[in-house]
Amino acid sequence: MAMPYAVSVVDREALRLSGPGVNLSEAMARVPGLVVNNRANYAQDLQISARGFGARAGFGVRGVRLYADGIPASGPDGQGQVSHFNLGDAQRVEVLRGPFSVLYGNSSGGVINLISAPVDRAEAELALDAGSFGLRQARARVAGPLGQGWDARLSLSQFRWDGFREHSAAERTQAHLRLGWTGASDRVVLVAGYFDQPSDDPLGLKPADFAADPLQTVPEAEQYNTRKVARQTQLGLSWRHDFGEDGPLRESLLSAYSGQRGVTQWQAIPVGTQGNPRHGGGVVDFDRDYNGLEARLRWQLDTVALVTGLAWDRQVDDRRGYENFIGSTLGVTGALRREEDNTARSRDAYAQADWPLAADWTASAGVRSGRVRYVTEDHYVKPPNVDDSGALAYDYTNPVLGLRWQLDPGWQLHASVARGFEAPTLGELAYRPDGAGGFNTALKPQVSRQLEVGGKWRRHGWALDLTAFLNRVSDELATLTNSGGRSTFQNVGDTRRQGLELAGRWQLAPQWRAQTALTWLQAEYLDAFKACAGTPCTSPSLLVPAGNRIAGTQGRAAWAELAWQGGHWGEWAVEARGVGRVQANDANTASAAGHGLAALRWSQRYALSGAQRLEVLARVDNLADRRYAGSVIVNDGNGRYLETGSPRAVLLGLRWVGGL
Repeated sequence: MAMPYAVSVVDREALRLSGPGVNLSEAMARVPGLVVNNRANYAQDLQISARGFGARAGFGVRGVRLYADGIPASGPDGQGQVSHFNLGDAQRVEVLRGPFSVLYGNSSGGVINLISAPVDRAEAELALDAGSFGLRQARARVAGPLGQGWDARLSLSQFRWDGFREHSAAERTQAHLRLGWTGASDRVVLVAGYFDQPSDDPLGLKPADFAADPLQTVPEAEQYNTRKVARQTQLGLSWRHDFGEDGPLRESLLSAYSGQRGVTQWQAIPVGTQGNPRHGGGVVDFDRDYNGLEARLRWQLDTVALVTGLAWDRQVDDRRGYENFIGSTLGVTGALRREEDNTARSRDAYAQADWPLAADWTASAGVRSGRVRYVTEDHYVKPPNVDDSGALAYDYTNPVLGLRWQLDPGWQLHASVARGFEAPTLGELAYRPDGAGGFNTALKPQVSRQLEVGGKWRRHGWALDLTAFLNRVSDELATLTNSGGRSTFQNVGDTRRQGLELAGRWQLAPQWRAQTALTWLQAEYLDAFKACAGTPCTSPSLLVPAGNRIAGTQGRAAWAELAWQGGHWGEWAVEARGVGRVQANDANTASAAGHGLAALRWSQRYALSGAQRLEVLARVDNLADRRYAGSVIVNDGNGRYLETGSPRAVLLGLRWVGGL
């Protein structure tokens, strides 16, 4: 509660009760200001935005920084993914919104940080989940101390899903190892992860197709066998040293990580479109090496608590493109059409200080300064396919200032201001709109100026958080052209994001508790600009007037839960969620209608012999079996904007835990 900014924590119990622990979207509706939509399409990552930052992403995650056990899941260019998050071992997920998120560097309009549970006892776990549309999952975990300060945990999981639309099946295999050592003044943790996910891609639906049958799959998905295979291995190491309280330097933290990620995706790009010799093909294929280092020191200088640090991150992509046909056979890997090496590097220095101004007043200030550098080496130069090699760098300095007033032990007010920075991604810089070779050097980063005021109240099991914010963005990034398999981007002037967020929790009686999260967001363009009306588009001609909603942002969202704990009857809860209309394109000519959903759950824990227990979870989601668009593909060039949300779905989960 003492922090002067809006932060939410979703704990392990909430994660466990919200679903099978496959997707981060299961539990995050309880966080105001945050959108985490399940596309019901495992060939695309979740749709994530915070206060409207990241809403423009048609795939992957950008504008929001992602971390899992200290390892960035966002690359130096700001694009990331959460599909490999290990929710089964998570102790909590922290969500930071607002000005202080800028201290995480480039593209940090918000921060999502998954933190795994420590190993504090010897136990084993077996879990099985089964549900609608062929959902089945098996998990196994063993953990415990090894003696002489050592501890370890090994987790394995296998997930399969047939999907409620044709051509949407997916599989996921994960393995995670955590090895720790604790000494008198040191703590060393090694984490290793493996992830493999093949999945079909049912594609989005045009509004007319969605209205006719939201559960259908467009013919192109089967015709081109659209699908994706993603795989990842990574290793991370952190070393924390405690210097004691005798001097100003209190603690150091050194962390390092390295990994490899590979993606192959077969798309539904027509053969005729690939006849353009400049086209990159209908199969995307890349292998990425990524690594990084961070060193942090924590100081106590009289009454000032200070944290200083240095960070360095790098990704190198061996990127290739192929035709998605051989002769008359579609949906296969054909001739090479693109081959290049993409490198992104970032280096940062940061500092954050907290100091008391008076008995009830505390100030916080911080600054992060860094550079993001991109280099592309094009190895596929066959005229008229020009050389798209290039190099570009952006520098930034993000300051932040906060003030906290502790009115009494349970009531706090806060205010903060900051400057944020979001660089274009490698993909957004790849091509110039005039067709010449090299990076789009005219593209500028978008810069935000953020203001937040809020209050936090805690008393007798009741909690209330209220936050108001205003963000003004200059040089907002948006699509410029989409033709011949090449997309280019532009800066479209100023935008504004303003809103209110409310989170509440009440212990109504010993057996009853309630929780809610409410969001109001106005995200709009302040300057008019021209956009493309479809594909192909060599020159934008569609006017986007000032005042239009930023595509992908939710103007209103609400979530509530009422739970009753009945002892041997277990816990029963009803959940409700509602969202307003979401514009699918910047022209605001297509949208996903608002909708409301309800869910019912029951859970119980049974004590078995010894230290064993059995946990049971039963859920029914979308009780009324509503037909709705669960997410949108923002500014899709083919007009296939809408991704269907899940019909009524039943889940049964069993979890056995026993001591070793």
